[in-house]
Amino acid sequence: MSSTTVGHLLHALGYRLQALRKTQEGSSHPDRNAQFEHINTTAAAFLQRQQPVISVDTKKKELVGNFKNAGQEWHPAGTPEPVRVHDFPGDATGKAIPYGVYDMARNEAWVSVGRDHDTPAFAVASIRQWWTMMGRAAYPHADALFITADAGGSNGYRSRAWKQELQQLADALRLRIHVSHFPPGTSKWNTIEHRLFCHITENWRGRALRTFETVVALIGHTRMAAGLRVKAKLDTRRHPTGCVVTHAEMRALAPPPTS
Repeated sequence: MSSTTVGHLLHALGYRLQALRKTQEGSSHPDRNAQFEHINTTAAAFLQRQQPVISVDTKKKELVGNFKNAGQEWHPAGTPEPVRVHDFPGDATGKAIPYGVYDMARNEAWVSVGRDHDTPAFAVASIRQWWTMMGRAAYPHADALFITADAGGSNGYRSRAWKQELQQLADALRLRIHVSHFPPGTSKWNTIEHRLFCHITENWRGRALRTFETVVALIGHTRMAAGLRVKAKLDTRRHPTGCVVTHAEMRALAPPPTS
């Protein structure tokens, strides 16, 4: 029996070709809703006191080079831009690592585009850059900062280096830094995902990310009718992996703030 005949038979029986659908999130902790309520309540309290609240995360890494990017762009008829047939990493200039900091109160964001490694040092350096370039002027009387982040990655809740880097940042900026992590498997609810990253992706659809400068420019030109404003800069520093934070160094960190 031919595949065409089988297809017609299955169609007559009510079958259709269908893709897999992501609907099963797995088991959730019984306190998950309480965790979200805590994050929302804390953020609201900070905003009411006019203290900064930011959502942070690393966007998907992008190969930099003459590669195809999903989507379409306006060109004269019959003159599409030529790009490589295959996206081999060996043909790339490197990988762009966009780390975003989204200011919930002001609907504006900072994105550091790294080219080395996505480490806690890189994550906190990006937050420092946001504060220097945008946050300090926007919150001249701030004495605290509230950060919401995913549970894993360079800003994961288990990472000692993340905690140590944040302690050093708090000391340098003289801010009490509070951090709340979203429960595992709930990264899609992180504000930065639907307030910033999705718009960056839409803005560069159909555009070849040939250079790091192109990546930075396209991120910086991301705009929305709702008033989203984005600044971006290339981070050329090295952020080596494998940094070890000892038990003694962890004990030397300041205790968590109580308010």
